Amino acid sequence: MSAAESVLQARELFQQATYAVALTGAGTSTPSGIPDFRSPGSGVWKLVDPMEIASIYAFRRQPNVFYDWIRPMIRLVQEAAPNPAHLALAAMEQAGVLRAIITQNIDGLHARAGSRRVIELHGNFRRATCIGCYQVTPGEAVLQHLLTHDTVPTCRQCGAVLKPNIILFGEQLPFSEVQSSHEEARRCDLMLVVGSSLTVEPAASLPELARQHGARLILVNLQPTRLDSMADIVIHADVAQILPRLVLQ
Repeated sequence: MSAAESVLQARELFQQATYAVALTGAGTSTPSGIPDFRSPGSGVWKLVDPMEIASIYAFRRQPNVFYDWIRPMIRLVQEAAPNPAHLALAAMEQAGVLRAIITQNIDGLHARAGSRRVIELHGNFRRATCIGCYQVTPGEAVLQHLLTHDTVPTCRQCGAVLKPNIILFGEQLPFSEVQSSHEEARRCDLMLVVGSSLTVEPAASLPELARQHGARLILVNLQPTRLDSMADIVIHADVAQILPRLVLQ
């Protein structure tokens, strides 16, 4: 089936749906210039060992190594703009077609595109927490410190290291977001998966959960995923080119 035919069938599924949700991964933001993690040859984890850089154990041992690694990524995120895929998802929500976005991304681009109901499974940079006294600090101050200094941001209250409220390897995901994502997966009658390799749990199992409760499944991703055979429609193409064509007029 051609991409054009798949898009037409996907639009038909959206027209039939009464409660559609989207699950988005890093591939949703690559057209905005933010690298993903697992693409062959270019993924972030092809260049560094995540357990040595982005685990909670490594962070507690050497927070400076983590911040030196993530500082260029923060610059990319701040300079990035929502791409047509983000804008299409926001338009689908505004039209009442899409009820929620469950995202693995920490870049905040869905909100900047205008999406209002975004469940951020892996956290965000909007706040930071002291690992000593657990005082919560607005994330903007931490980001500005990182972009203007080469030092580790510390808590004004006790002097311990501040950690952005993103989920590192070895940390538990936020309970309320996990619970909400499961509720949406069970409730939806259509799930659109965008730019996710479907390899990181618990997000990777959400399409299966939706399927078990009778939902139809559309996958849009450059690379094949382990759930391609389960999906009603699979489109291996640039998400920024495909998603605007799914917006119902």
